[in-house]
Amino acid sequence: MNVAKEIQHLRDLMPASGRMSVKLIAKGDRERAIEAPFPYPWQRSRKVYLNLQYWSQLSRSERDLLLLRTVSWVTGVQWFTLDLYRGAAVAGTLATVAETLQGDPLGILAAGGLTAFAARQVWQNNKNSSREIEADEAAVSIAQRRGYGAEAAARALIRAIERSAELEGRASLEFAELIRCQNLQAIARLSSEPSEPPAS
Repeated sequence: MNVAKEIQHLRDLMPASGRMSVKLIAKGDRERAIEAPFPYPWQRSRKVYLNLQYWSQLSRSERDLLLLRTVSWVTGVQWFTLDLYRGAAVAGTLATVAETLQGDPLGILAAGGLTAFAARQVWQNNKNSSREIEADEAAVSIAQRRGYGAEAAARALIRAIERSAELEGRASLEFAELIRCQNLQAIARLSSEPSEPPAS
């Protein structure tokens, strides 16, 4: 595999948001075919690592969908969009600062507790299994704009998940991967069903 050509192909495949924020790095010492550390708010770029030993043994469609899925997940982690918990975290932080300046121990404790609770909820929302499924669905959607059919894209991602586990020496899929595969199978089935003709 020509590494430079592969990286260029993958960069061209990514949506514009991915090209701006994701850095692809080819490394042979990674445990997985493709791996992206959880992105924290202070990190400017989102790193995605490819183990070329495993990567080269996947088909083109499997590599494409695995890359699109990983980029969708890593760019989908949102820290600064305003919602209830993020608003509570900001308010709690401001209240903690105010209470600290006033020297009120109970106020500091209450505001700090609110901040910790809200920050924990933001963390869990970014890490839960629904984010994994959303990333799969986004990958299938982007792949359709790159010339794949929805059914072909969903099936390619299922094969990529299963094949990656084999290459990585895992005896079975992880629970989250099983859930993802079930959801992708549902997408593939829905995409393959003929649409109803319009009523006359």
